Amino acid sequence: MYSRVYLEITNICNRNCSFCIGTNRTPRRMTMAEFDALTDKLQGHTKYIYYHLMGEPLTHPLLPSFIARAKEKGFHSAITTNGTLLATRGEELVKAGVYKVSISVHSFESGTNEDYLRYIGSCLDFADLASRNGVLVCLRLWNRGYDEGRNIDTLALMQESFSGEEWKWSARGARIRDKLHLEYGDRFAWPDLSAPDMGDSVFCYGLKDHFGILVDGSVVPCCLDHNGVITLGNLHEASLDEILISPRAVSMAKGFSCRKATEELCRRCGYARRFERK
Repeated sequence: MYSRVYLEITNICNRNCSFCIGTNRTPRRMTMAEFDALTDKLQGHTKYIYYHLMGEPLTHPLLPSFIARAKEKGFHSAITTNGTLLATRGEELVKAGVYKVSISVHSFESGTNEDYLRYIGSCLDFADLASRNGVLVCLRLWNRGYDEGRNIDTLALMQESFSGEEWKWSARGARIRDKLHLEYGDRFAWPDLSAPDMGDSVFCYGLKDHFGILVDGSVVPCCLDHNGVITLGNLHEASLDEILISPRAVSMAKGFSCRKATEELCRRCGYARRFERK
């Protein structure tokens, strides 16, 4: 049983953030029939579906229906969002029964101060509403050391909005209250075939506790394979067991267990370096 599976319901995004590498795949949205077929094949393999690889899930008009359908099948749905559409679509997520929403509040990179305040305000309003209704909410500042001025402003607004809570701090962020957390993270270099080769000494949790499914059904080993470079098979054409016991998948998993990359893309992954032994 995998701890989670990343399911990309769309690779279309309404932003062009500097920290996101993007994708050159054809823009696409998953249909309800495709979602139904794929989640049927995930039965027994995981309980948690994360609607994220590339793309902004809140741009998909069927997102609430996907969450409700997944819940009927016994899955917990988790969303990662840039937060720009929460003002108009946030309540839909709560009503549909979403389990977790991670908001990348470092996504605001341009516009007026008025735009910024409106954006942060809508994200924090949703965080308050959702967490009070039993939804796990994580406010992410995953750009530590990159935009400290804006981060300081954002943190100050969070502390003002939730001033009545007993913040419990740790090295990774803070527990603001039950179901509401702040997460710190460093900006990282996405894996890309054009990136520098950092060697084959790599540890990764890909294929160990998670894998990803792109919008066309392609199965990839992790949530960072933005262009499907390591496509292990297509879940519309084969069973998950067949795909995950393929020679390529087995070789990758075995390599990671020995801290060795068997794929060129993995040799060029900056994110994986955070798991290196110190």
